[in-house]
This record gives sequence, C-alpha cells and structure tokens, in this order.
Amino acid sequence: MFKVIEKTALNPYMTKMVVEAPLIAKKAKPGQFIIFRVDEYGERVPLTIADHDAEKGTVTIIFQKVGYSTKLLDTLNEGDYLLDFVGPLGAPSELEGYKKAAVIGGGAGCAIAYPQAKALHDMGTSVDMIAGFRNTDLIILEKEMSEVSDNFYLMTDDGSNGNKGFVTTALEQNIKNGADYDLVIAIGPVPMMRAVSELTRPYGIKTIVSMNPIMIDGTGMCGGCRLTVGGKIKFACVDGPDFDGHEVDYNELMKRSITYRNNEQTARERNCRLIRNAEVN
Repeated sequence: MFKVIEKTALNPYMTKMVVEAPLIAKKAKPGQFIIFRVDEYGERVPLTIADHDAEKGTVTIIFQKVGYSTKLLDTLNEGDYLLDFVGPLGAPSELEGYKKAAVIGGGAGCAIAYPQAKALHDMGTSVDMIAGFRNTDLIILEKEMSEVSDNFYLMTDDGSNGNKGFVTTALEQNIKNGADYDLVIAIGPVPMMRAVSELTRPYGIKTIVSMNPIMIDGTGMCGGCRLTVGGKIKFACVDGPDFDGHEVDYNELMKRSITYRNNEQTARERNCRLIRNAEVN
C-alpha cells in the first residue's frame, strides 16, 4: 500500500499527487515512469514520474482526469492509499553532453517535460523551455518551468496570456534567430511531437520525443506498447519511452492510439455513476 502525502488541483482537469514510495524515490531518474492500481479491481495505468525526493522517500505524479482510472485516482485524498505503485520503469533519459537544449511541453506533456528541463538545467546545460496550452485556465507548473530554464516561453492557442501561437511558433522563431540547439525534447500530443520533429528535421537538430502508447504490463511482455521506430518494432515500456523523433512512424502511432476509443467512451459512460458514488463516500 502506498500513502498519498499531498494532493493539489493544478487546474479543473489535472491533479498533482505526492506518494510515499521510498524504494522508487531512491532509484528514479528523468524519463522513467510508474504503473499504479487504485484497488484490486483497477486497471494498470502508467504515469511518468514528474518529480521525486530520495530523502523524503516520495514520488510526484501529475495526471489528467480523462478515464475511469484517473478519475478514480482523483477521489483519493491525503492519507488514503493506492494498492499498487510500481517502478521506476522504462529507460532513463540520456541527457549528458549537451550545451543548449529546447525542452517543449504541450498541455499535460509539460508535467513530463519539466523533469527533463530540470535535469538538464542541473547539469549546466543552457535550457530554453517552451510550454503550450489551449488557454490560460489550463496552464500548469508555470513557476516551476521558469525556474529551471534560462529562457521561458509560454504560448496559448487563443492568445489569452498575450502570447498567441503554438510551441512550434516559438521554436521556429528561436532557431531562425540563431539559437544553436544541439538537442530538442518534445513531449505532448502526438501531432505536436510530430510537428516539432518535422520542424527540426531540415536543421539536423537531434530531437527526442516521449511515447505513451497503450501499455499494460510495463515489462515488454504484452507487446501492447509497440511502435515502429527507424523501420524496426520497439516497445515503449522497455526501449523507451524516449525515441528519436525523426524516426518514429507517426501515422501508425496515431492509428493505434484510437483503436479502443469507442470502448473507452463506453467505459467512461458506464462508470461515471461509480465515480460519483466514490466521491460522495
């Protein structure tokens, strides 16, 4: 059992939760993830480690309330317990040896991009952080991201924060203005990561994307998280989640990501009453 130490609503759709997990906290590295189950009836859900504190023995996760399990997770409060919290899983990000990096987060992807930027900043790498959201109401981790970057660019699709545009808008402008990036990290919706990869391709800038396809066991046994990278089959849970953005087959990835869309919608509708009951009780 894993105790919830802190719980904070970041916006109406996203929650930050600090969980007591000392063994994971001692070994966690940027880019790795955990798999949780709320109870014995729950599904296994992967979440990237947003932060960790080895001394306190805690792991921070940030999740978007989009499905039955994440909505059920959000019914837990400080002092409650999760049944399973397994990790760290996946290969750590390889961040050594870069001089200037652009770390890009889109929406919920900022929760994953933040620890990458923090690790690079702590290594002495010059970091430009670019974060994108649909509007100001959805912005998360603004203070945290600005603190681990030399230059911080916050974009909104509707311009409600005074900076209208996509993350690619800021990235392209920086590159054209002479930003000599030797690494770009893009984390967020697949179309966004694809757009960033296509933007950096003609400049020959190494671009890393973080994949979160359908995943079950997290050990490479089920094959559910497979994707094609450089013409070869890879498994996000053990070969990733980081991959070369210029080699990912995005068409295949996007088709596989919507395979169970109708099933997921049915599950949400069937279980919404259960969630409401759990919140009341």
